[in-house]
Amino acid sequence: MADESRGTRAGARRRRPGGPRGRRRKPRERRKGWRIALWTTTAVVVLGGSGIGYAYFKLNGNLHGVDINSALGTDRPDNVDNGSQDILVLGSDSRAGDNDKYGRDEGSSRSDTAMIVHIYAGHKKASVVSIPRDTMVPRPECQPLDGKNGKASPAVRRAQFNDAYSVGGAVCAVKTVEAMTGIRMDHYLEVDFAGFQKLIDKLGGVEVTTTKRIRDRWSHLDLPAGTHRLNGEQSLGLVRTRHGVGDGSDLGRIKLQQAFIKALLDQVKSVGLFTNPAKLYGIADTATKALTTDSDLASVDKLLTFANGLKGIGSEDMHMTTLPVGADPLDKNRVAPLPEAKLVWKALHDDKPIPESALKSGEGTKTDADGVVK
Repeated sequence: MADESRGTRAGARRRRPGGPRGRRRKPRERRKGWRIALWTTTAVVVLGGSGIGYAYFKLNGNLHGVDINSALGTDRPDNVDNGSQDILVLGSDSRAGDNDKYGRDEGSSRSDTAMIVHIYAGHKKASVVSIPRDTMVPRPECQPLDGKNGKASPAVRRAQFNDAYSVGGAVCAVKTVEAMTGIRMDHYLEVDFAGFQKLIDKLGGVEVTTTKRIRDRWSHLDLPAGTHRLNGEQSLGLVRTRHGVGDGSDLGRIKLQQAFIKALLDQVKSVGLFTNPAKLYGIADTATKALTTDSDLASVDKLLTFANGLKGIGSEDMHMTTLPVGADPLDKNRVAPLPEAKLVWKALHDDKPIPESALKSGEGTKTDADGVVK
């Protein structure tokens, strides 16, 4: 396992720690710097476009940081010095505390949603690759969550992707992603159930149109066909539902999440935050309480600098896709990366567009959930 990881890293080019920021461009009419197409990064997005930066320093105490660089040390792919950035974004599946109504607390958490966001050099466009949570992948050795007690989890050749977070939290999730992609993650962002729900409520809800009824008792969602303004709980139900649409697979849910992202961006543009600093501060307060980042972003000034670097990116500049996967040969209830997945990672590593041959491959290309939410 370790030899395979080193082999993947051997061809990578060097990049200075943190990487240079891309050149900023003037925003188009009504284009604001906080528009990045990920519900799990709405916290960062909101922080990026405001003129009341002085207030953000009061929010530092809300943020929680994980020192991934120290935990992983040199056992990582080399940085690539081409001006791009790669960010692992997770939606956590904890059942504890405010999240307990979504299921029983079994003492662990999982990465319910996982996306790799690649910001291309120049920071004018991005690709977002969703990783199905039940993808079978090799998992490297990971330390226990507390970093001190208990034994390390040994490397395994086959593990469900979202198990990495359960085994070793953010550090193990990043380590697993870097091992499977050969790409060093510049940053890590995580939002949990309760935080996402509160953030949507603070925004005033999100309007979507459903082309058929979506009913899922497990995610507490029942929407007839038509146009709806979803509150936080309904929005959370939508991005989590699997049984309400199609065959109940995670691939269909990913399609719903991507459709919701577009609706969320439209809502954020329309709420008038920039003429209402008090409302913006309230949203930022909720967002930072919900957000976990790598330690390099775990202060409001650093988070603001990071978000300001995304000012040239709008929803029309983001391409969202699903990792090419097919049925796992050893377990029909799981999926496995197809050979085309290597084309995805090579393209992002080289800061190139993902080739069409990879975009058109895999079971996630077409699902029963396509077009259900607009």
